[in-house]
Amino acid sequence: MLLLSLLLSLLLSGSQAFFQLQVQKLVTVQEGLCVLVPCSFSYPSILDGDSFPVYGYWFEDGTNTNTGIPVATNNPARPLQSRTQERFQLVGDLHKKNCSLLIRAAQREDEARYFFRVEKGTIMKYNFKDKFWLKVTALTQKPDVFIPKTLESGQKVTIFCVFTWTFKQCPVPSISWSGAALSSQETTPQTSYYSVLSLTPGPQDHDTELTCQVDFSRKDLSMKRTVRLSVAYAPKDLIITIFRDNVPVLESQGNVTFLEAQKGQVLQLLCTAEGQPPVTLSWALENRVLSRSHPTGSRTLGLELPGVKPGDAGHYTCRAENRLGSQDRTLDLSVQYPPEELTVTVSQANRTELEILRNGSSLPVLQGQSLRLVCVTHSNPPARLSWVQGTKTLSLSRSSDPGVLELPVVQEEHEGDLTCQAQNLLGTQHFSLSLSVHYPPQLLGPFCSWGAEGLTCSCSSRAWPPPSLRWWMGEALLDGDSSNASFTVTSSSAGTWANSSLSLHGGLSSGLRLSCEAWNVHRVQRATVLLLPDNGSISIAFSKGAFLGIGVTTLLSLCLVAIIVRMLRKKQTQAGTPRTKISRGSTILDYVNVVPKAGSPAQNQKAKPSSPPRTPSPGTRPPESKNRKDLPLVSLHYPESKPSSPALDSKNSSEELQYATLNFLRPWEMQRHKKACEEYAEIMFQRGSPQL
Repeated sequence: MLLLSLLLSLLLSGSQAFFQLQVQKLVTVQEGLCVLVPCSFSYPSILDGDSFPVYGYWFEDGTNTNTGIPVATNNPARPLQSRTQERFQLVGDLHKKNCSLLIRAAQREDEARYFFRVEKGTIMKYNFKDKFWLKVTALTQKPDVFIPKTLESGQKVTIFCVFTWTFKQCPVPSISWSGAALSSQETTPQTSYYSVLSLTPGPQDHDTELTCQVDFSRKDLSMKRTVRLSVAYAPKDLIITIFRDNVPVLESQGNVTFLEAQKGQVLQLLCTAEGQPPVTLSWALENRVLSRSHPTGSRTLGLELPGVKPGDAGHYTCRAENRLGSQDRTLDLSVQYPPEELTVTVSQANRTELEILRNGSSLPVLQGQSLRLVCVTHSNPPARLSWVQGTKTLSLSRSSDPGVLELPVVQEEHEGDLTCQAQNLLGTQHFSLSLSVHYPPQLLGPFCSWGAEGLTCSCSSRAWPPPSLRWWMGEALLDGDSSNASFTVTSSSAGTWANSSLSLHGGLSSGLRLSCEAWNVHRVQRATVLLLPDNGSISIAFSKGAFLGIGVTTLLSLCLVAIIVRMLRKKQTQAGTPRTKISRGSTILDYVNVVPKAGSPAQNQKAKPSSPPRTPSPGTRPPESKNRKDLPLVSLHYPESKPSSPALDSKNSSEELQYATLNFLRPWEMQRHKKACEEYAEIMFQRGSPQL
């Protein structure tokens, strides 16, 4: 046996071909971490049958294996270095020729070269020449967190935290989670190489941190990985901020905000909102989009209204939207401004046509017609409308709308300047017009008298527009302001009045008819003087002074009868009894009408003669009567209601008599005639009347 052992020892010492070690040359570990160094060896198989135990030793390079202390061994009889005790561990099964070394909580001082020694009883003791270098680096290893790039609000998600730098032989670390998105139940540490976290994020968790931390047995050794959550959610927290003239005045988070601005102010509307993915912002007025932001741009979208106008009023809506939804906010803008665009429309005489007037225009209206003026303006707040004439506020409207002025019957007193006034808190505007009241001619006369040179007649008329006067002799029109051997016409006018006089020279025939005609654009009025034939007693009475007393008595009687006749006329009018027309054969006793000096056209009735008068032509000299001065004169009034023009002739003027005005025209009776009966509208004698 001794010889055999010596032979084996020599064999072993003389050859390394039977002893091999397989270990990586460089092993790198981060400070504080655990690393497994895989290792295997081989020796001559002749030694396998021996029953001696196998011991292995790891030594730091340069250590005397006989006297030095190993860093790790499976031999319980050999002490270990205090630095490596409980950290370096020979974990390989030497009977299976596995010499793997486990290093826990690596330290900087552990960095060195290490070799392996194997022993089996007394027959085998061998130091392998192959060595490995342990390199200890700074701790940079962190756990890996696997999380979706974008989370959706309200949707449950699973997150993984894995620590990959470890081995089964290494201690299991403790993994914990922390972050604002976690509840207390989710932060319980787990002892494992990985951790699974179930999370239901909300919009408030967007852009918050989530941390996975790995802790080892050493209190001062831990590592962590922090991620920032990206949570997708629909738009929220939409806010409208309003600046007036660069000064912030309002910040609104409600669904509808009301804002009042004055015309001309500068408004800036800012809209901001949160959302993930980033929201797209837009401003719209009613249903018209005014501006839109880019999704990758700013989270604020502005809308500027420089010099705000009434047309800018309306509902402004800011909308924030992304793929998960949308949110709206509405601003109701009211623009206040003083009255403007004041207009007045007019309708006359119940006509449906409307006419728009211009400020400062003149409005002609026919007397007696109805008039309706409507004043309209644009303003905010609504203006108070009123009609003013001079300094007096009118209340003539039957409408509840103060902008409407109604005159059912236009009279002369309505003439003048009318002003529509529109007023609110911001200002006042006026619209003025001049109301001009038109009326048809009111004819006075003709009044005729005998003179030394012949018959002189005068006629006056009042109307607006100013009237024109002309004379007719029978069917012949006498030129105005002209004279010849037979007649002289003189006319004048002033304001609303027109005057004309006619002088006839030479002898006049009985039955001669002289007519004074007044006209303007609204109507024609005509009055006629008849020279009646001489019929005996009447002529003699008129030619002598004895008729003076009779005339006075007659006139007084006429005035008394006038009262009775007027009452009878009223009764007759109510009964609907038609009036009897004057026939051509009527005498001076048939009808006697006394008309006041200033007759109103409204009191005159339309008159037509029953047959055309027979008068000589203007070119024919009328035959001279035997008693020219004794010819009585009868003044007949013919009112015309037709519109007239200067070219109107006698054929166009209807002259059928319904009423006639008779005046006894003697020079000594003219003044008494006017004074005695001018208070009565009309005196009538009718032959055969049952009332007389």
